[in-house]
Amino acid sequence: MTHPPNSARRILLAVSGASGALYAVHTLRMLVDAGVAVDLVYSAAARRVLTEETELTFERDARALLRPDQSCDRVRVHDHADIGAPPASGTALGDSVVVVPCSLSTLAGIAHGSAANLTERAAQVALKEGRRLVLVPRETPLGRSHLDAMSRLAWAGAVILPAAPGFYHRPQTVADLVDFVSAKILRVCGVEQDRVPAWDGGTGGPSGAEAVSGPE
Repeated sequence: MTHPPNSARRILLAVSGASGALYAVHTLRMLVDAGVAVDLVYSAAARRVLTEETELTFERDARALLRPDQSCDRVRVHDHADIGAPPASGTALGDSVVVVPCSLSTLAGIAHGSAANLTERAAQVALKEGRRLVLVPRETPLGRSHLDAMSRLAWAGAVILPAAPGFYHRPQTVADLVDFVSAKILRVCGVEQDRVPAWDGGTGGPSGAEAVSGPE
């Protein structure tokens, strides 16, 4: 599939209340670095988890989540309860919808056709319009009902991308592990990024094997 340049892309990044707040923060930063326009949606539970797991707090200003050297000019923040926001319409939805981290309750709601909030509505629009929908569950273990919901969504066209970092690139920090998953997310959305290099067959040694996709 041929993708447009990053500067022409728009992705909805929705954050639910599952643990793993850093996955959303790093994915947002990576998308901004790549020049992608972002529609950002945080649930109330996601804001609470962000405060509990990091030193960050967020209400409406995306600069609270970005590095000092980054611009928020291409980041639009939407209210989680606003089902009339542009991403709720198939005529205005961007290239992809990413839910990271995706709580199992959010995943179940999407699987069963719920559209009670902007995250669920945008996910339903992505499915019906044939756009990319990427769901990043972090919770474990998974029960049969959770696996059934994931199977239903995969059958409908969604990408289920568990927050399961690899270790073959010999990560040195938590940020290395988080970046691995964020780079995977961008990859399945067709967005080029240069923070985590592609797998080179292992010939580069410990530093050269910092890869998005390895010998899977």
